[in-house]
Amino acid sequence: MLLHEFLAQQEGSTTIGELFEVTKKPRGLDLSPRAQIPFVPMDAIPQGGAFTPRYDMKPSTESGTGTYFEKCDVLVGKITPSFENGKQALVCDLPSEFGFATTEVIPLRPKGADRDRRLLFYYLLHPDIRSYVAGRMEGATGRKRVPEDVLLGLPFPAFDSEEEQAISNCLSRIRSSINIEGALGDRLASLKRTAMRELFSRGLRGEAQKESEIGPIPESWTLVEFSQVRRRLQYGTSIRCSSELSPHPVLRIPNIAPGRVDASDLKYATVSEKEASRHRLEDGDIIFIRTNGVLERLGCCAVFDGDPEGALFASYLIRAQPDRTKLNPYFAAHFYSSQVGTALVAGRATPAADGKYNLNTGIIDSLPLPLPHSLIEQGEIVSILDAIDAKINLHKRKQALLEELFRALLHKLMTSEVRVADLDLSALEANCEVAT
Repeated sequence: MLLHEFLAQQEGSTTIGELFEVTKKPRGLDLSPRAQIPFVPMDAIPQGGAFTPRYDMKPSTESGTGTYFEKCDVLVGKITPSFENGKQALVCDLPSEFGFATTEVIPLRPKGADRDRRLLFYYLLHPDIRSYVAGRMEGATGRKRVPEDVLLGLPFPAFDSEEEQAISNCLSRIRSSINIEGALGDRLASLKRTAMRELFSRGLRGEAQKESEIGPIPESWTLVEFSQVRRRLQYGTSIRCSSELSPHPVLRIPNIAPGRVDASDLKYATVSEKEASRHRLEDGDIIFIRTNGVLERLGCCAVFDGDPEGALFASYLIRAQPDRTKLNPYFAAHFYSSQVGTALVAGRATPAADGKYNLNTGIIDSLPLPLPHSLIEQGEIVSILDAIDAKINLHKRKQALLEELFRALLHKLMTSEVRVADLDLSALEANCEVAT
């Protein structure tokens, strides 16, 4: 049963409007004693569970327009797609007792001092609630807004103040762990960017550098064109694909992640063995994205490692079969996903009338590649970057699992299927201590 339906049937349940109200600007509010007042634009409001928005300090003479809110209010984005995307904030970190925000938010505050605002914040993140309210937005397509009375009329769980605080603390611990995993992943991604910059310009041993057309590279390396280290290039198949299972999975643009194949969303083709053999990927093939509306995605390449078995590749991709006596394919994939490599690809792309950017086999052949002469050195560099990637992916998986835990507990706690006293969150606390 959906959360709002369940709560509406519970004896003693209440509504948001009985416990909370829309914050209104006081009559005759005098802004002149304040030199600056915080302003929260829509792009500064987080989505997905973070509390604090960014704010800009504006002179009081330029303030007074927008939506008035007070410190510790819950700000709910009301316009599409902001509401559907979960844009909302709990504004406790504010240098003054009030501020102004975009007109496209609804500020909510409790009617009584014993209400925990975090519970309302988390309740509004529940997918059932988001879906229910989104279906009642009003206005023209693309400019629909949430009516205040729809929010205020939502059924709300009737917990006492002690239980409200316990539930809010529990959910906050999980969100804190999610944020920690995200921050650790971001820190490692920054480390990888630094490592790539150093490795591709100084090598493993910090050797002397020489100038090249792409900037400084290690003195012992050679700057080659990609054509010098590949056996062949090939465009993918244009055969129609579907979700119907067949022995021939087809990799498409969504399956190409930096350096690796993402086989989580596959399509399949029904083709003859003769046709399949022409486009069947082999271990070590480098797969380039050849057309995309996002310039930074263009040229993004993955190395096929045999999974999924028997995979073909679609027409918006180009397969490069490397000369394995000269090139470790993972070395090339790492370089072209670096800042220098991405810029090289972007600088050679050709814009199309439909707003996309394109590569062709000639452009890929002409791409510069700084290359150690030794396959051993290439492999050592790949091992370093793969180790960082493994740690990044570990934190991403932990973050995804914690998101699942948050969604599950959000529902079970709101419906009282589970009580906070029954939970053991000591592992989360240990994780927070290790991270700090």
